[in-house]
Amino acid sequence: MSAHPHTVLPWAVRRTRLPLLAIRCAACPSGRASTGKGRFRVNANGKLLDVWLLVNCVSCDWTAKLTVHDRVPVRALPADLLAGYTANAPSLVADTVLDPLIARRNRFALDWDGCWELHAPPVAEDPWPAHIAVAFDDPVPIRPERLIARGLGISRAEIARRVKIDIPLNRRTKRDFSFDLVWPVH
Repeated sequence: MSAHPHTVLPWAVRRTRLPLLAIRCAACPSGRASTGKGRFRVNANGKLLDVWLLVNCVSCDWTAKLTVHDRVPVRALPADLLAGYTANAPSLVADTVLDPLIARRNRFALDWDGCWELHAPPVAEDPWPAHIAVAFDDPVPIRPERLIARGLGISRAEIARRVKIDIPLNRRTKRDFSFDLVWPVH
């Protein structure tokens, strides 16, 4: 590395749409569902509430319910949260789908294929190293190696020669990271 200052470039991984849900359909062999129109169902039973997020199979459009709240007292939910459920607030739909506790409770995983994009300024072709900071706006699980290859347009072999990074390149991550890009010596 050189004594000259690094060029710092910010990269951002952003969601383009909500991911599909990897969940078994009760009506067909499909294993994918979408949030469709993003609707909640709120059901009151006395002083207790049930809240579900309705999802649709991508193949047969079968509707299934994901449990968000089960038998909670009406006063236990903040008024603005309850209003968001009844109004089918899009931000609340996204928060619900991306919540790992709800995913675990309802036994689904997120399928991020085609749901994200990389916002990266071009890397200048000068002889000094560049420091690139990658920020995740949403928890998109991706291998750093794949992300770097997409952002720089180079092969995995070239990544091994030119990238200095403190995390494993071949393991998926959802957390911010940074790396140094050095120009090969000819």
